[in-house]
Amino acid sequence: MDILIVDDSAVMRAMVLKSFRMTGLEIGDVFEAENGQQGLAQLSSHPVDLVVADINMPVMDGVEMIRRMKAADETASIPILVISTEGSETRWEQLEEMGAAFIQKPFSPEKIRDTIQKIMGRKS
Repeated sequence: MDILIVDDSAVMRAMVLKSFRMTGLEIGDVFEAENGQQGLAQLSSHPVDLVVADINMPVMDGVEMIRRMKAADETASIPILVISTEGSETRWEQLEEMGAAFIQKPFSPEKIRDTIQKIMGRKS
C-alpha cells in the first residue's frame, strides 16, 4: 500500500509513519507533504493507495485538499484518512460527507489499522 502523509509537522508525519509500520499492514512507498498544495502536487507525480492528512495546515488546509481531490477524476476514488486534533463534531460530519475517515489525535496503531482496514475494505 503506497501512502501520502500530509501534515505541516515533520514530527507528526514521522509519528504517523511509525504508527503505520506498527500496524502490521503492508506498507509500500511513502510520500510526504507539508500542506494541501504540496499534497496535490505529490499526487500528480505519485499515485497512492491512501492519503493521510491533517486539517489545520498553512497554504492549503486539509479540507480544501480533500475537496480538490474529490473534484478530480484521477484522485476522487483515493481513500482518505484524516488524523487531527480537531474535535468539532460538525467538522467530523463534514469530513464524512466528503468521504474521508477521521481519527482524533492522540491515536494508537490499532486505531489506525482498524480504520484503514475499514476504509480500504469499503473501496474494494
